Amino acid sequence: MELKEYLKSNFLVLDGAMGTMLQNAGMEAGALPELYNLTNPELITSIHRQYVEAGSDMVLTCTFGANEKKAAGCGHEIEELITAAVANARASGAKFVGLDVGPIGELLAPTGTLDFDDAYRMFARQIVCGAQAGVDAIYIETMTDLLETKAAVLAAKENCDLPVFATMSFEATGRTFLGVPPEAAAITLQGLGADAIGINCSLGPVEILPIAARMAEYASIPLILKPNAGLPVVSDGSFHYNITPEQFIEALRDYLPLRFTIFGGCCGTSPEYIKNIRTMLSGAEFALPERKRTAALCSGTKFVPADGVCVIGERINPTGKKKFKAALQEHDIDYIIDQGIEQADAGAHILDVNVGLPGIDEREMMLEVTQELQSVLDLPLQLDSNDPNVLEASLRRYNGVPMINSVNGEEASLNGILPLAAKYGTMVVGLTLDENGIPDSVEKRIAIAEKIVTRAAQYGIPPERIAIDCLTLTVSAEPSGAMQTLSALTEVKRRFGVKTCLGVSNISFGLPQRERINAHFLAIALAAGLDFPIINPNIASMMSAVDVHNLLHMRDEGSVHYIEKYAVTESTAAAAPTSTKEMDIATAVRKGLGDECATATEHLLDSNDPLVVVSDHLIPALDIVGDLFEQNKLFLPQLIRAAEAAKCGFDAVRARLAKTGSAEPSANKVILATVKGDIHDIGKNIVKVVMENYGFSIIDLGRDVPPERVVQTAREQNVRLVGLSALMTTTLGAMEETIRQLRADGFDGKVFVGGAVLTPDYAETIGADYYCKDAKASVDVAKEFFGA
Repeated sequence: MELKEYLKSNFLVLDGAMGTMLQNAGMEAGALPELYNLTNPELITSIHRQYVEAGSDMVLTCTFGANEKKAAGCGHEIEELITAAVANARASGAKFVGLDVGPIGELLAPTGTLDFDDAYRMFARQIVCGAQAGVDAIYIETMTDLLETKAAVLAAKENCDLPVFATMSFEATGRTFLGVPPEAAAITLQGLGADAIGINCSLGPVEILPIAARMAEYASIPLILKPNAGLPVVSDGSFHYNITPEQFIEALRDYLPLRFTIFGGCCGTSPEYIKNIRTMLSGAEFALPERKRTAALCSGTKFVPADGVCVIGERINPTGKKKFKAALQEHDIDYIIDQGIEQADAGAHILDVNVGLPGIDEREMMLEVTQELQSVLDLPLQLDSNDPNVLEASLRRYNGVPMINSVNGEEASLNGILPLAAKYGTMVVGLTLDENGIPDSVEKRIAIAEKIVTRAAQYGIPPERIAIDCLTLTVSAEPSGAMQTLSALTEVKRRFGVKTCLGVSNISFGLPQRERINAHFLAIALAAGLDFPIINPNIASMMSAVDVHNLLHMRDEGSVHYIEKYAVTESTAAAAPTSTKEMDIATAVRKGLGDECATATEHLLDSNDPLVVVSDHLIPALDIVGDLFEQNKLFLPQLIRAAEAAKCGFDAVRARLAKTGSAEPSANKVILATVKGDIHDIGKNIVKVVMENYGFSIIDLGRDVPPERVVQTAREQNVRLVGLSALMTTTLGAMEETIRQLRADGFDGKVFVGGAVLTPDYAETIGADYYCKDAKASVDVAKEFFGA
C-alpha cells in the first residue's frame, strides 16, 4: 500500500533517536553522524533494524545534517551521503523510508542573511537526491523558522511527488525559537500542501501537550508527534533525559483524543520507547483530524483568526495619495514602512499592500516592501495586485499565510489568481465584477460571487478562505448603491458561507465631512455581516465603530479591550509620535528602525555628551526590548532587528566621537565560540549581535572551534569572559573539554554556556560559571561581570 493511502486508515509508527543510539555505540563527540553512512554502514543499518524490530513502520535516513552548510568540508558530496543513507535504511527491512531533512543552520533574510532562493535550492538538492535514491516520503523536521520550513516544503512539493511530512520544534513558551506559534505553523504548512504536520524535539510529551492541542485546533491533516524522552537532566555527572519508556507512553495516550496518528521519538528515545508506542496503538481507536472550517491569516510570529471583525489598513496604496505615489517614484521605503507602523499602532489587524504605479517595477517593489514590512511588523499582509507574476513572487517569499486582493469574475482573473491561492494556501478576496463591469443589481453580484466560489472549489479552496467584496459604490453618484451592496453582502454570506470584505471609504467620495459618512456606513455594514473592513485605522471614529460593534456583539469578553482603550482621558493619554521621523531612541529601537534610531541619536548628540546618550538612552532602550522579549511580548526576529537598529545609534555616537577627536571608550572583550564538532552557530551569532550593541567587543571564533584555539585566544588577548555554544548532545563533551583546558591553562575569568541541549544543572556539572538560556541572559551576565 502506498504511504498516502496507508495514512488514511492506519497509525504510523516512526523510529526513535539516531544520535542517542550512535552515542551509545561509541560515536566520538563532535563526529558528523552522516559520515557513518559511508564509514560504518553496518552500524546505521543495525540501528534502523532495531527500530523496525521494535515496531517502526517508517525509519528516517541518517541525513539530518546532509546539506551544503552542515556537511561542508566533510570530504564527500551530499549526494554520496544521502544515497548511502537511503540504502542503509532500506537494508533494515522497514515498510517505509523517509528522507530526513533538517534545518540548514543559518537564519533566512530578513532576520538573517541567507536568501530564500538559496535555501530552496539547498533543500531541493537534498530532496531530488533522496527521491532518486528511492525514499517513500520527505520528512522535514526540527524546524524553528516558518519561512525556512516553507522553503523546504516548496522544494519537496515542486521537485517530487512523494508525501511531505513537516514538524517544528517548540519551546516551553509555546513558540519556536524564532517565535512561531503552533497555529501559524498549522495553517501555513497544510496550506502549502504538506501531507502531515506536527511537533518534534525540544520538549518531552508532557510539555508538548498544550502546544499540540493548539496545533490540532487548526489542523485538518494527519498529525505527528515525535517528542524527546522528557527533559534533559544531570545525575551522577552524566547527561540524560528524565522520562522512562513507561512514563513516555502514558503521556502519549493524551494525544489520541487530539487525533494524532503518527508517533515516534526524538532525543533520548530508543527502541524500547518505540516498542511501547506500538503496543499502545495496537488497541487504540484510529481517528484522523476533522476538516476545520476556520479562516485565519498569519505572519511568522502572529496568528490572526478571522472569527470576528478584522480591520485591513488601507494606507499602503497609491490610489488618491500624492505622497505615497511620490514615495514609490523616489523609492522612499522608509515612508512606506512608516505608513505600516502607524496603522499597526492604530489597531489594524492586517495591512493591505499595493505598490502598483506606472513606471514602477511592481514585482520588485512588492518583494522589497513586503520583506521590509515583515522585518519590522508582525501583522499579516494582504497582497494587493491583479498581476499573477507580482503575486507569485511575493507569495513565495511571504512568511506565513497572507490574503490575496483580488480575484474577480473575469476568466483571466479566475485562471490567473485562483491557482496561486490554492498553491500557497492563502485567503483570497473575490470582487463581484466581471467583463461587463460592476453589476447594477443585487442578483447579478450574487451570481458572480457564486461563480467565484464554485471555481475556487475546483481548485480546492473552501468557502471559509474566500472573502467576497460586493463593492462599495459612491453614494453621491449611485444613491441606491449602498443598500444594494449591503443586501448583496448579507446574502452571499448566508448562501455560500464565505467571509465578506468592503473598501468602506469609497461610499463618501465627492461629499463633505466624509468621515461622518464612512463611520456610519461602517457601523451598518458590520451589523450586516462585514468581516474585513478596509479602512484607515488612524481615523478614531472608524476604529471606535469596530470596537463598539465587538463590544455589543460579545466579541470583547469582559469589555476588556474597550475599557483599556477608552478609559483614558485626553489629559492622561500618552501622545504617540505622529511619524517614525519624530521617534525617540527607545521607540525606534523597539520597532527596529535603524535610520530613525540614528536620527534620534544625532539629535541628542547635539546637546548631550556621547557617553550620556549611550548610558541614558541607547542601553535603556535595549533593556526595554530585552524585558519585552523575556515577557514573550516580542520575539527573536524583533529582538535581532532591535539590536541592529541600536547599532545604527551606536554608529552615530562613534562617528561623533571621531569627528570631535574624542577617544572611544575601550570595550570589554568577550570570546564567543561554537564548540568543536558543532556546526550550528545561529544561537551564537544572535548572542554576538545583541552583545555588540550593548557595547561589548566580541571576538567571534566561529563554529567547530577546538578547545586549544579558545585557550590560546583567551591567553594572547587577555580575555576574561568566554561564551561557549552547543546545540547537539554529541558535542557537550567538547564543551566540557574546552572549559577544562581553560582552567588548566590558568584562566581566571568566567565561562558562560548556552544551547538547546543544556540545562543549568549540566552547565554547573561541566564547570561553567553561568548558564544562559538566550541572548538577553548573556548580556545580563556580561553586565554583571564587567560591572557595566
